[in-house]
Amino acid sequence: MADLMQLGQSVLGRQPFSLLLGAELLEFEAGRAVLAITVRDELLQQHGFVHGGVVSYLIDNAITFAGGSVLGENVVTAEFKVNYLQPALGQRLVATAVVESTGRRLAVCRCEVVSLGSDGGVRCAVGLGTIAALG
Repeated sequence: MADLMQLGQSVLGRQPFSLLLGAELLEFEAGRAVLAITVRDELLQQHGFVHGGVVSYLIDNAITFAGGSVLGENVVTAEFKVNYLQPALGQRLVATAVVESTGRRLAVCRCEVVSLGSDGGVRCAVGLGTIAALG
């Protein structure tokens, strides 16, 4: 398991956009990944909520990590869908993705994003997507 986490940390470290957002890989195991972002002013939209693009990034990357944990390192997102449940507020966003089904080249994954603040955790978005192995 430590080897998989090391691989995940290495992959995340090679993603300039993830580094720009300050993404952290908290957990990474076969069929599951947990990513987090600490909220800062640059990530907000005009109403003071975390921008939807940041929330969708978390879903996209978390499901790709989860899918990659079973398909291998060379994967991309084939498609994904986001449902925003309520505005993302708080100090930290945590995305937990799991693999629902996998084949030789595709993995279907779901994800939940929770916004953590002084009022505890509030689910702000859910997503579903397909991850494809390259080559």
